Amino acid sequence: MYAKERLVILDADGTTIDAFKAIETTFAHHGMDLGPLVRFQKRRNIFKYLGGIKEMPQNLRQQLGRTRRRAIIATLTEVYREEAAMFDGMERLIRRLAEAPDVRVGVITRNITDDPIATLTRLFARHGIEPGLFDFLIHLPLSEDKLDHFRRTRERYAVNPARAYACGDEAKDFKAAVGTGMHPFMVSYGFEDFERLRRKHLVPTELIARSPDELAWRVLHALGLEATDRDVAVPR
Repeated sequence: MYAKERLVILDADGTTIDAFKAIETTFAHHGMDLGPLVRFQKRRNIFKYLGGIKEMPQNLRQQLGRTRRRAIIATLTEVYREEAAMFDGMERLIRRLAEAPDVRVGVITRNITDDPIATLTRLFARHGIEPGLFDFLIHLPLSEDKLDHFRRTRERYAVNPARAYACGDEAKDFKAAVGTGMHPFMVSYGFEDFERLRRKHLVPTELIARSPDELAWRVLHALGLEATDRDVAVPR
């Protein structure tokens, strides 16, 4: 028996949080360069943090060795906790979802900072999002598949898959949502761009939002929650 509630799962990095800016700041601190976002989005995952031909030699030297990698993660953690920002409009979207009486909303993430739950809790708190607004905040290691966690979360709240939604910026998010029967909301302003999502990963064009405002409008419209000019830039 399903509950009457609906479920919205948000991704953190690249969907809710401007992770590229945080990583860029971290790299600069350690004498590295990510290159521009447009090139970062087009790289395969294994090369994303090595940079392009121009940036790779220096980046590779800085990332060799466990001690250096730990120092980079420590800096990234500090940047997330003290400087990193949510995308404009995401705080309002989360509040609208949290205020809806029949919507469960939370975050499932592979964030790689130290103590990710504490890190993200602090970041969200800086934006006025207190922990109580989320029904769940789940971190999973890079080795674990989001699909299993999506399914467990949906089953935990006994939500009909047809009333469950997942928002993400990478092909893995799309596959996890589809694999558990949820509706995927994809964005092209995070770790993968519009053309890579569409052509490489065969994500339907109709599912891809090009901006946080467009994502917010799509989610609110799907849930039957009126989107006002105060919430998002409402499409005309």
